[in-house]
Amino acid sequence: MDEAAKKVIPASGVSQVVSPFDEQAVEAALRIKDAQGGKITVLSLGKDFVMDVIRKPMAMGADELILLQDPAFEDADSRSTAYALAMAIKKVGEYDLIFCGRQAADWDAGQVGSGIAEFLGIPSVTVAKMVEMVDGKIRVERVVADGYEVIEVSTPVLITVSNELGEPRYPKLKGIMAAARKEVPTWTAQDIGADTSQLGASGARTKLLKLFVPVKEA
Repeated sequence: MDEAAKKVIPASGVSQVVSPFDEQAVEAALRIKDAQGGKITVLSLGKDFVMDVIRKPMAMGADELILLQDPAFEDADSRSTAYALAMAIKKVGEYDLIFCGRQAADWDAGQVGSGIAEFLGIPSVTVAKMVEMVDGKIRVERVVADGYEVIEVSTPVLITVSNELGEPRYPKLKGIMAAARKEVPTWTAQDIGADTSQLGASGARTKLLKLFVPVKEA
């Protein structure tokens, strides 16, 4: 951890992984595809991607992966991250369902999914434990404090997926080999038509005042 720069430095020798929350979002999309058909496009925003790792959603069964990488995206908060992803989704084109992990595996804010929905002007349903299509509607069981509730919503809709969904499927060798052969495009801020004043640190609405390791009490 670099306290002066207010940044977390990844530990050396530790392999990168796809966020477990995002894997469950991919699994939710795959279950809909298994039942109804369709096409799954995965978007990932970041830098220094490890390609063997980031291809995992395609190895699981997603149709394509698009990376978002640009210095303009760096030092973002939840709002500017949501804006960038929303602009990328608009570039992808028509969609019915957008799945996100319930929260990031690092900062745990849980705000990006709802932020994307706000920028796109569509409804969102959070912490889903089950998603299915019934009579043209999307039926969602979502986790609440004392159990769960059932919601029906029309598409397009954004859904954040809870870990109560269950274990994501493991990629099979055939899927891993197919994913390795697929091209993975990288989009920049210019490619998605984004206003750079709304990206990264420029578009952030929160300010990190201090980052530190708590002192253990004796």
